[in-house]
Amino acid sequence: MRILFLVYHGFSEVSGISKKIHYQVKGLRESGHDVRLCYYGFAENGHRCRYIDDKVVKDYGTGKWAAVRQRLNYKCVYDYCIREGIQFVYARCFQNANPWLIHFFKRLKKVGINTVTEIPTYPYDSEFVGFPIQNRMGLKVDQLFRHQLYAQMDAVVTFSDATEIFGQRTINISNGVDFDSIPLYDGQLSAVDSPLHLIGVAEVHYWHGYDRLIAGLGEYYQQAKKPREVFFHIVGGVANSEMHGSVHASGFAELMDKYQIRDKVILHGQLFGSQLDEVFNQCQFAVGSLGRHRSGITVIKTLKNREYATRGIPFIYSEQDSDFERMPYIVKAPADESPIDIQRIIDFVDSFSMSPTEIRKTVEHLTWKIQMQRVIDKVTE
Repeated sequence: MRILFLVYHGFSEVSGISKKIHYQVKGLRESGHDVRLCYYGFAENGHRCRYIDDKVVKDYGTGKWAAVRQRLNYKCVYDYCIREGIQFVYARCFQNANPWLIHFFKRLKKVGINTVTEIPTYPYDSEFVGFPIQNRMGLKVDQLFRHQLYAQMDAVVTFSDATEIFGQRTINISNGVDFDSIPLYDGQLSAVDSPLHLIGVAEVHYWHGYDRLIAGLGEYYQQAKKPREVFFHIVGGVANSEMHGSVHASGFAELMDKYQIRDKVILHGQLFGSQLDEVFNQCQFAVGSLGRHRSGITVIKTLKNREYATRGIPFIYSEQDSDFERMPYIVKAPADESPIDIQRIIDFVDSFSMSPTEIRKTVEHLTWKIQMQRVIDKVTE
């Protein structure tokens, strides 16, 4: 099948979202599909451009009007689809429903091109609480037009259990993994009473709930008579709002100072490749999302859970994720604001015996090749 994978933004080498999109495209290609990647970005001369497979299909120029035009003009993409015989358009939601996008998908539908949009997190409205007014106004526009937009499509792809989103049927898949890009964990489970190292990898937002882990660490050190040394390694960007508090949660700095545990929380910043592997291999337990309930989400299949399992390291999370609920290598945290019970993690790690290879085998069905083919099969059945 000839497929156009449509993204409404550009890519970054340090972005997990960017990597995910490229792995999805790779998964489709591994199934034998001819996939073209369409995205938006800046040329070396500063012009705003729309690209397909690194070739400019529309140069919008520079300035404010260029920024407006790229949001309204999809004729170049439509013309490409007709010219190249595209059969299927897979788009990734950018909370950007508007009349011009509706018109674009209506034209695709009229000529018989199948279309779906992936909504990475659903529901997503609560994620905008506390965001700048420009972001919240953009959401208002999306709310006005999203039912009309999705009415033009064959389905909505979701990582939730929802059977209908914005009036459209859903195709339920799991976030996938690319086994070639994630090395097997090569660390050692800590011996009883030896230091325990926890790791959380994310571009940190309030829904990751890392403040709950830090608060739990502080409570543990205050209450334990002979506390074992426990460290929390955070890998990824941490915004100032997370360090110093927001409308959603206490700031990391405030909590570390309150409990006097600044030496127990290590902020590594962004790490990749061998540097990331090195930190992973000194840790014994990973931390997934602990605050999805803050954004109104109870059911989600997060990418991070799958990456931890593919690496072969046990982990904790608080949402509902049907791929892992009964797995012996996970700890479920309550979906509330309570500090995380660190002693419970310690006891779990001390009695844990699964090998990284055994953990990895449990997610072999979650490759992007398999997950993306499920979408194709559902649309064409």
